[in-house]
Amino acid sequence: MKNIVFLTFCVLFAIQFSHAQNTEETPADNTVKGQFETIVRKSTNYRQGGKRYEVVRLLELEALKKNILDTISVANTNISELQATISQQEASLSSLNTKLDETTINLKQLTEEKDSMSFFGSMISKGTYSLIVWSIILGLLTFLLLFIYKFKNSNTLTKQAKLNLADVESEFEEHRRRALEREQKISRKLQDEINKNKKGV
Repeated sequence: MKNIVFLTFCVLFAIQFSHAQNTEETPADNTVKGQFETIVRKSTNYRQGGKRYEVVRLLELEALKKNILDTISVANTNISELQATISQQEASLSSLNTKLDETTINLKQLTEEKDSMSFFGSMISKGTYSLIVWSIILGLLTFLLLFIYKFKNSNTLTKQAKLNLADVESEFEEHRRRALEREQKISRKLQDEINKNKKGV
């Protein structure tokens, strides 16, 4: 019985070897998946003790193992490179975020400085500055209008006083002239009376 099994195994192995040589002439797929499919395709099987066994060539299994280890090594290298790239990108992103924060702060300060003005050594907003300036302008304008009004009023009063003074002076001159005329008349009358009295004596 063992001889039959061994004989069957040898026949199957010879068939598989012949089939493998025919198959090797076709271009092989060197990917891991392709090698697995090739091994499964080229493998032979047999049953012993109610169990099924697959027979594969050790050379192909070693090639598959080498390919898998190479693939894992390349994958690990790629993972390391990707992790380095990710770390570099994270550092770059952190630096960019820091610069963005600094730029935001500078922009905020510039905006505040643009919207503010120095007034007597302190920074105030342009709106407050405009309010203060316009209040000062309106105050000065009001003061100017009040000064002009008072000046015109004083000028009018001065002119009126001058006119009144001229009228008083004119009346005074007229009164003085009349008084002088009366005095002269009285003096003449008195002189005439004195002359009459002298003649009568």
